[in-house]
Amino acid sequence: MKHVSVVQHTQSEWLGLLEDHLEGRRIRFSYFRPFTSGGSLPDPDVLGDGLILIGGGQWGTASAPLLPTLDKEISLARTCLMLEKPIIGIGLGAQILALAADGTTESAPLTFRVEHAATVHGGALGGFAPISFPSVSYMRDTFTPPAYATTIAEAPDGRPLLFQIGTNAFGFAGHPGIKLAMIEDLIMEFEDAPENIGEQLNELRALKLEIEDALVPIMTGLIQATGWMKQDA
Repeated sequence: MKHVSVVQHTQSEWLGLLEDHLEGRRIRFSYFRPFTSGGSLPDPDVLGDGLILIGGGQWGTASAPLLPTLDKEISLARTCLMLEKPIIGIGLGAQILALAADGTTESAPLTFRVEHAATVHGGALGGFAPISFPSVSYMRDTFTPPAYATTIAEAPDGRPLLFQIGTNAFGFAGHPGIKLAMIEDLIMEFEDAPENIGEQLNELRALKLEIEDALVPIMTGLIQATGWMKQDA
């Protein structure tokens, strides 16, 4: 049975709907919470079969408040890339993945976006990437993947919303398994909050079924690319 290490950066944001897809395929996962008392990051030597870096609410990679464990997580993600271990970065996690792969991040205010990603790479995720899918992000700062990365999906204004590095590393600007309660909890967890919260929450409520439906092919493609269903030799 495969085992994946999951780094959580806030109490509020977790795997969400991704948990059901992993459990349904008998893929085990363990949460690491470095922000808690006594919490830590996974040891590079015992990462298991891959790494998932989840979003981080108010934490930034280019502007304050900077993620306290940023340098260590960049190093951890870089180790995964060197060892060709699968990585999925979500929100803040996608920023960390971009930096680990020699991309960049830029300062930007905390923003809550509810938008649709348009797939621009037809063969992405083994051909399972939906033509269009919801992208819901709650994060500070923005990322630019390295020039050698493949952009899988873009926002209407051309921002990369999903990129791929190598064969098994993926960065999502939005959380593909987001739940409404996660955003509501993020808003309450931190004093800093983005504008137009009420309007965006209403849009998110309306997308509940579309998010669930889009996640089916997305996870099918991710599981195939990461090899998390393959038996060890």
